[in-house]
Amino acid sequence: MLTCEFPLRIGGVRHARAILGGGILLFQLVMIGYARYVPARYFCWAPYDIQSEYRLDVSIGGRPLTPAEIRSRYRRPQHGVDNRSIQHVMDIVQQYEESYGRGDQAEVLMKYRINGKAEQEWRYPPQP
Repeated sequence: MLTCEFPLRIGGVRHARAILGGGILLFQLVMIGYARYVPARYFCWAPYDIQSEYRLDVSIGGRPLTPAEIRSRYRRPQHGVDNRSIQHVMDIVQQYEESYGRGDQAEVLMKYRINGKAEQEWRYPPQP
């Protein structure tokens, strides 16, 4: 007697797809919840409607970098607006300085405003 196993294979694929899809949605839900408590929101769909205006002033060995040098260094303009958390710009600068720019001894001052509120400052390397 011949039997057909084809329907079982399709059912197995459907089951695997359902598990994979459910896993992705569960991951997203966890990351949305996590994003409520951290400044950067990388792996979630949580809306972050914010306007972060910033200005970077960078010097190496006491010599200030030009706007073109800053753009080349961080792939960001010296002065700009980002519609995400300002932490994203901080992370870009810090990651560069701790990897490619490690030996440069750069000093970075970033002045920024979030949603037009009072100006704040961030420095790299961090000041005690």
